[in-house]
Amino acid sequence: MPLNELAVSSRLVGAKRLCRALKRGRVKKVFLAKDADPSLTAPLEREAMAEGIPVEWVESSEMLGRACCIERPASAAGIGTENEESESQE
Repeated sequence: MPLNELAVSSRLVGAKRLCRALKRGRVKKVFLAKDADPSLTAPLEREAMAEGIPVEWVESSEMLGRACCIERPASAAGIGTENEESESQE
């Protein structure tokens, strides 16, 4: 499980932010925590699969949070496109 992929500036952390980016078509890859609430992860997984975006499951939300360089658990994260990165910084 190459979580080092999340060590990029275009990472998207959190279910809401990831959902918005998925709807805009600006996600390259999705990471979901296995221990997260399925009511959060299932819609994200469906949307990603429908768009042909790879989904990777991570053992725990704590592990996903650490991979995203935050000090709290993360249920969902992703790698955004360059367009999503520039819009999120504005």
